[in-house]
Amino acid sequence: MKLNKLNNLQQRIIAGLIGAAILISGTVISEWTYFLVFFAITLLSLIEFFQLLKKSSLRANSGFGITAGLFIYILFFLVEKEIVDFQFLYLIFPLLFLLFIIELFKEQTTPFATIGYTFLGIIYIAIPFGLLHTTVYLFSTYSWQIILGILLLLWGNDIGGYIAGKTMGRHKLFQRISPKKTWEGSIGGGILSLLVAFAISTFMTDLHLINWIVIAFIIIVFGSYGDLVESSFKRSISIKDSGGLIPGHGGFLDRFDGLLLASPFIISYLKLFA
Repeated sequence: MKLNKLNNLQQRIIAGLIGAAILISGTVISEWTYFLVFFAITLLSLIEFFQLLKKSSLRANSGFGITAGLFIYILFFLVEKEIVDFQFLYLIFPLLFLLFIIELFKEQTTPFATIGYTFLGIIYIAIPFGLLHTTVYLFSTYSWQIILGILLLLWGNDIGGYIAGKTMGRHKLFQRISPKKTWEGSIGGGILSLLVAFAISTFMTDLHLINWIVIAFIIIVFGSYGDLVESSFKRSISIKDSGGLIPGHGGFLDRFDGLLLASPFIISYLKLFA
C-alpha cells in the first residue's frame, strides 16, 4: 500500500502509528537503542533546518552546525551515562567559538548572519534533544518511563488538540502566525494531556502524580508555543511545511516542534523540583 494514494488523515494515522512504534520500542529495548533513535531524529532535524535556510537563500554553515549539534547530543549522553565527567561539557564553548575563526577565512559580506543562523540551529535543535538524556538518567541508571511518559503527554496534547480543533474549533488562538490553531483545540489537547498524566502516574512510573501534572502543564503551554514558534519560523522564510519525510505530518521539525521548546523547561523542573 502506497501512502501517497491515501488521504491526509489516513497518512497521518499510519505514519503516526509507525513513528510511535519506533520511538516506544527504541526507548524500551535499551539505552543504546534509545540513543540511536534520538540520534537519528536529531541528525534529520538538523539537516532539515539547514536545508530550509538554504531554500530561503539564508546563509549558514550547515556542516559545522550539524557536526557541532551531534557532538553536543553525544556529549550530553556520555555525561549523563557517567562515561565522561561533567566538566567535559565545557568543551561546548570552545567548539562553538571556533565558528568565528572559521568564518574569517570565508569571503562573504555577512559573516555574523551566517554565524547567527548556524548557532540558531544548534540551540533550537541539538541542545533540547541533548537535554532529554537527563530524563532517562534522572535516577542514575537508565529508566525509559519518564521519556516515554513525556512522549505520551505530547501525543495526547497533539491528538486532543487535533480532534477538538477539527470538531469544535471556532475561536482562533494565534491567527497571525497559525490560522488553523484554535482555543478549542488547545483546551482539548490540554484535557487529554492531563488524563494521560493521571494514567502515567498510576500505571507506569513511581514519579508522583503532582510531577506529572506539572510536566503536563509545561507541555500544554510550551509544547503548544513550540508549534507556534516553528510556524513563525516557517512563515518568516515563506515555507509551508518543514519537509515531507513523514507522510501526513510534514517534516521532523513539524513533528517535534513541541518537544524542542518544552524540553528545557521539563528538564529544569525535574532537576530543581522533582
